[in-house]
Amino acid sequence: MTDIMSAWSELGGDPALLARVSTVSRPDALPARLPVRELARACVGVCALAGAELGARRAALARVPRVRVVDSAVATSFTSERWLLVDGRAPVAFAPLSRFWRTADGWVRTHANYPHHRARLLRALRLPEDAAPTAVAKTLAGRGALEVEDTVHAAGGLAVALRTPGEWTAHPQADAVAARPLVERGRLDGSRARGFAPLDGDPLLPAAGLRVLDLTRVLAGPVASRSLALLGADVLRVDAPHLPELPDQHADTGFGKRSALLDLASDRRVFEELLAAADVVVTGYRPGALDRFGLSPEALAERRPGLVVAQVSAWGAYGPWGARRGFDSLVQAATGIAVLEGGAERPGALPAQALDHGTGHLLAAAVLRALTEQSYDGGSRSVRLALARTAAWLTEGAGAAGDGERPTGGEPGEDVRMDEGEGKGMTKKEERTAVPGGLRDAGPWLAETDSPLGRLRYARAPVSFDGGPGDWTRPPGTWGADPARWL
Repeated sequence: MTDIMSAWSELGGDPALLARVSTVSRPDALPARLPVRELARACVGVCALAGAELGARRAALARVPRVRVVDSAVATSFTSERWLLVDGRAPVAFAPLSRFWRTADGWVRTHANYPHHRARLLRALRLPEDAAPTAVAKTLAGRGALEVEDTVHAAGGLAVALRTPGEWTAHPQADAVAARPLVERGRLDGSRARGFAPLDGDPLLPAAGLRVLDLTRVLAGPVASRSLALLGADVLRVDAPHLPELPDQHADTGFGKRSALLDLASDRRVFEELLAAADVVVTGYRPGALDRFGLSPEALAERRPGLVVAQVSAWGAYGPWGARRGFDSLVQAATGIAVLEGGAERPGALPAQALDHGTGHLLAAAVLRALTEQSYDGGSRSVRLALARTAAWLTEGAGAAGDGERPTGGEPGEDVRMDEGEGKGMTKKEERTAVPGGLRDAGPWLAETDSPLGRLRYARAPVSFDGGPGDWTRPPGTWGADPARWL
């Protein structure tokens, strides 16, 4: 079940602490056929509880502070990219080639927000770099969905065939995902117990004084490190100079962090200096991509004993799809969620990028719990999550036997985007009037601030406990503009 009890159990938390959590329910938040609201509430709840637990440990409190989970705040945060305004301008969440397309035998979902992913998609389809969506639609309409999936993957692009829940259950990657726990937790060595400086400030910041090296991109990893920054950590996001982040995405997920550029191939000495003083490393690249730089959990812990290494990926670091790239929208399409949320005519989507946001909060909770456990019995720790495993948690008991029918409606080139967070396969007119998260009164959970990027309207953090932080201490700055060093 997608409830806080099961999530807290997966994190190894003391079940008695669940009595410290209360919920302010909002039945119309995150409307969906699947229990999205319950999943979102659970993920935020365990993140807040793990923070409160660590804060109580460090501040020597007699009791863990009470946690309050407000559905309205959670729904606003889970749709944060859609509430964001930059100098009054609403960002464009998805590029024209990131959408569902009708194929000769079904549907395929592509992701081409980044320029290099767009180029690879078009190259795989043997189309020119300036090809219009109509040309892509015409090409895909004459090809099979699985053929497109394989061809685009072979070219390094991103596309998956739409599958029913039953079709996904029969896939070997689904077997590999189902065999793993929701939160994979491991101990890497026998290093001594972690000593924390005591906390005595107001607000209570459980991660104060901790240094988090953020090697993540889109979207679960940045959500996790954004949550750790909220709780007081010095979070330094490091990106390769040749892989620029999308500006609006950086504006949404960069709160509380600093951003630096570093080429791991040529600036290795700088990276090793950062690692030598880091407490946590969070990675969000596809499994194995960073191993050649000596960034596997085992290699990192060997050079920095006592480290917590947190990893997140789309499909998991195992199975035939273990090394594949992926995003929330693609996981929804492959795992049957798009069929369950749509219908017999065309695929749908969750009311938010819930796999990303939920997994991000779970990852932050896993880091906080690992830090608490280190204070008792030491050991470098590893935690690992996957969007596909979160999807399995969400869909447990919902059409898993294959009762969903693959959508067949729609004409080639029809203007139906069906992006995650945009409802059940809406037209562009419906998109313009859609309300993120189902909330028409999100005002209390929005805030504004000046930043180097302009005047920002943004979603406030949903993580809350007695005496804890209310907001981030710094807005996002210019991508890559900070020095690659700790404060």
